[in-house]
Amino acid sequence: MAAKRGRTNYHVDRDILDEASLEELAQKLHSSKKPCLVDRLKHSCRCSLPQLKRRVVGCLPVLYWLPRYSIWDYGMGDLIAGISVGIMQLPQGMAYALLASLPPVFGLYTCLYPVLIYFFFGTSRHISIGPFAVLSIMVGSVVEQLAPDQKFLIMNGTNLTSIVDEAARDSYRVKVAATTTVLGGIIQVVLGLVRFGFVGTYLSEPLVRGYTSAAACHAVVAQLKYIFGLSPRRFNGPLSLVYVLVDICSQLHQIHVPTLVVSSVSLVTLFSAKELNSALAKKLPVPIPVELISIAVATLLSSYTYLNQNYAIGVVGEIPSGLIPPSTPQVSLFHEVIGDAFALAVVGYAISVSLGKTFAIKNGYKVDTNQELVALGLSNITGGFFHCYSVGCSMSRSLVQLTTGGKTQIAGVVSALIVLIAILKLGPLFQELPKAVLSAIVLVNLKGMFKQFYDIITLWKTSKVDLLVWLVTWMFTLLFHLDMGLAASIMFALLTVIFRTQLPKYSVLGQIPGTEIYLDMEKYKEAQEIPGVTIFQSSATVYFANADLYLEALKEKSGINISKMITYKRRQEAKQRRREKRAERRAKREAKRQKAAMKAAEGNTVVFSVEEEVVHWREDDRQDGLTREEQEQDFTMRENGTVFVIPELQREHGSWEYLKGGDPELGMLGSVSELDGDTTTLASSCDDTLSRDLEQISLGSLGKWTWDIHSIILDLSTANFIDTVAIKTMKNIFQDFGEIDVDVYMAGCQATVVEQLETGDFFYDSITKSHLFATVHDAVLYCLRKRGASAASSYDCILDTSCSTKM
Repeated sequence: MAAKRGRTNYHVDRDILDEASLEELAQKLHSSKKPCLVDRLKHSCRCSLPQLKRRVVGCLPVLYWLPRYSIWDYGMGDLIAGISVGIMQLPQGMAYALLASLPPVFGLYTCLYPVLIYFFFGTSRHISIGPFAVLSIMVGSVVEQLAPDQKFLIMNGTNLTSIVDEAARDSYRVKVAATTTVLGGIIQVVLGLVRFGFVGTYLSEPLVRGYTSAAACHAVVAQLKYIFGLSPRRFNGPLSLVYVLVDICSQLHQIHVPTLVVSSVSLVTLFSAKELNSALAKKLPVPIPVELISIAVATLLSSYTYLNQNYAIGVVGEIPSGLIPPSTPQVSLFHEVIGDAFALAVVGYAISVSLGKTFAIKNGYKVDTNQELVALGLSNITGGFFHCYSVGCSMSRSLVQLTTGGKTQIAGVVSALIVLIAILKLGPLFQELPKAVLSAIVLVNLKGMFKQFYDIITLWKTSKVDLLVWLVTWMFTLLFHLDMGLAASIMFALLTVIFRTQLPKYSVLGQIPGTEIYLDMEKYKEAQEIPGVTIFQSSATVYFANADLYLEALKEKSGINISKMITYKRRQEAKQRRREKRAERRAKREAKRQKAAMKAAEGNTVVFSVEEEVVHWREDDRQDGLTREEQEQDFTMRENGTVFVIPELQREHGSWEYLKGGDPELGMLGSVSELDGDTTTLASSCDDTLSRDLEQISLGSLGKWTWDIHSIILDLSTANFIDTVAIKTMKNIFQDFGEIDVDVYMAGCQATVVEQLETGDFFYDSITKSHLFATVHDAVLYCLRKRGASAASSYDCILDTSCSTKM
């Protein structure tokens, strides 16, 4: 479009909207009686049929989408996706069970029961619920802490050595894992019912990615014993990862070579096949099930070559066929695992919701965060009763479910049926599977988490604060372990938010000519200053952490050193009060002397000199509490004082004459009657005049804008709350600037901020709601109108909003 220039008048002719006028308008619009508490309770307890339907559908989302399910549109895609995910879940379930320090069959159980429960209560249609590497590591940490091998040692009768009772150990570990899972599920359900779904927002994306990257490092270290065939000691608490690595390094000379060969071959095969899958992803309808093929081939080789008997390579062992009946969790362990259960609940929810929201945005539906908490909690509670451990969302399986055509959670049901068939019929076939192959599957599936280290480069370019959160989270999780590392990382992330709100950007706003828009004058050169008005804005909410900084920034931006000015003013006022007291006492004393002098000697002239008055002056200074230096200064100011004389010719009239010594310009002769009856000496009067002159000069020199600014407008449009400390700071701003005749106003306050100001007793006689304005422009117009003629030119300039418009 061609540029079109011209002058257009946008005359602003409207009433100024302050808070008081807005309240009056609101009362006129809402003059009807507000419902009382009883009426509101009655209204909330009413439940019509549509409301009941919405609540039931909200609790069971499957009732919303299942009746609308189209087999022709979604059936084939869900079937293929479910089979693909089910094939992936078989090896991953057994492999992740090793991360949780549990027998592999319990990983298969975890792929079955929670998936079926999530089908009914979940709101995401694409995520794959089941074992997840990070949660498996966290479960393994608490399991090995409460059920270490040392607690299950028994004596071998043949050679009198101690061996581990693996059956008793695994049975107790399953109880610990199930108990932790049930407690974590209860926490999730409670958080969901109280609408606490926003807790996941405190786990920012850099924090989650840094945490999962560190968890991947923990997973690698946990699998080294199966890769190398070693038996390192188990450490818990801070620096446990370092201790395990040191112990493994000390045992490197004991590496079991056959196990290392199996691990290496499995790693190379799986990694190559995964890369081939990625390269041919667009050409293949479904990914090649390389993990299932690897498990089948490794099981056959191990069975026919007797790897366990001939080469002492560790295998999965006995896998019972069929399902185990449910059992109640061991409630007595709740107090020991509550911290780990809370960490599992938060991490599992955060990862699942973040991935679910991503898929929901791509496919055009909504994920209810609170319902997701309830769904995951019920899945964990039910799974815990059936010997499962904590579940979450697997990114690799979810991507497979999405890319193979999955549309709904029907795909999850199909994958659960695949796992069920494997548990019932195929379980015993995997008894000879080497554990080294499962460890290789774990390491290959951690590839995506290790790719997250590229975030360091991206965050370095985009946000240094987010990079710091990522690195600190990664370091804390490595050093302090998973549970303590998560807590420390969340605290650090919150501290970064506090620091950023503590150090906001403060700016002085100016008007864009021809508009009601006010912008930072340092950033926008077109913004013009309103003469006599300073518009101050903070980029963050004012609260206890930055209230003092807000006040200091206001002093700096306004150019008024309010503290020094008020201190000087109060000092001058105190001096003036002392002078008035001295003058009053001198007047009384002189009146008394005058009365006595009238009765004195008839023929002699009575002279009272300055020397006779020195003693009286010093007594006055001591009564006023002056120091020695102040007394000397006061005496110096008066040393050329007045000599009072009673002339002989006029003594009968009782008239006094005075002679001012010292400064010839101030020296003069006259009568007391010329002072209109004021008995204060000329020296005192001159002191008062000098004091006022000095006061004006000092106030003018202490602040650059002392005489240029008559109003300050605080733009609070960025504040979403205000606490008691900030309210006190605002009161001080109003009072301090009011002492030097500078008016203060607020603009852009949200309704919640106004309510908090009311409850905080901010308003009183001198600060009313008329000091609050709807916009900055309203406040500017009011300031200029209030100043009248002195601001007439500026006011006309604001109203005449003529501007050049580019078309």
